[in-house]
Amino acid sequence: MSATLTAKDFSNGNTPTWCPGCGDFGVLRGIQSALAKLNIRPENSVLVSGIGCSGKISHYFGGYSIHTTHGRTLPTALGIKSSRPELTVIAAGGDGDGYGIGVGHLVHAARRNLPVTYIVMDNSVYGNTKGQTSPTSPLGYESSTSPEGNLDQPINPLLLAWSSGATFIGQGFSGDIKHLEDLIIKGIQHDGFSLINVFSPCVVFNKAQGYDFYKEKITYQSLPAKTNPEFVSLLSENPFTSGVLWQNIKNTTRYQQQKVVESDVLSYLKARIV
Repeated sequence: MSATLTAKDFSNGNTPTWCPGCGDFGVLRGIQSALAKLNIRPENSVLVSGIGCSGKISHYFGGYSIHTTHGRTLPTALGIKSSRPELTVIAAGGDGDGYGIGVGHLVHAARRNLPVTYIVMDNSVYGNTKGQTSPTSPLGYESSTSPEGNLDQPINPLLLAWSSGATFIGQGFSGDIKHLEDLIIKGIQHDGFSLINVFSPCVVFNKAQGYDFYKEKITYQSLPAKTNPEFVSLLSENPFTSGVLWQNIKNTTRYQQQKVVESDVLSYLKARIV
């Protein structure tokens, strides 16, 4: 019988170099703990990351990992899952990487619905390049690129993913690791594409949205919305609602459809050969 896995089994020994207090520490821990609880061996897991502070998460992961180019986290992860379907594939990026240059890939990953878990560390700022406005920066946010306040309407990634056909949408907080761990477990277990947006505070450049801010704003949803109007209403009432907010288990995944086609082709060929 194999030994019980722990979060330490998913650490490669490298010391994280994030700023003290960065929310990304909590996300790394959540991923490691979730994989251990699911008893997925490190050699059967892959973590793909992009560019930015969040991109360094793959440097500290004890399974297989790839640090890819800016905004290309999802295409890389989807390619791995397509060619090695037996592996557990997790993509991890930041709001700039995932909702800026990589936002088009989010739309098409949701459409394709391959079983990949996409975790986005959302701090509403470009922390790696000194705190410029990001796609999720709130109106009025002051930065070097918006000294008089952000005038651009922030993107709503959850509504975007939902409107693109995502079958699992969750939201968590890096300051609540146990809840985040459970959310990641459910995302990995979902037989389709999973988006998990994680409020991951940047304590250096976005002090207005720190841990105390999120603890005050966040509410928890025990069950996902059952209807489209309920999901939209849920986010309209409080965009900081956390939990599994949407899950559609009725849609057959592209991956399942591919297996059916492959099975039919093999059956046909065997019949012809005989």
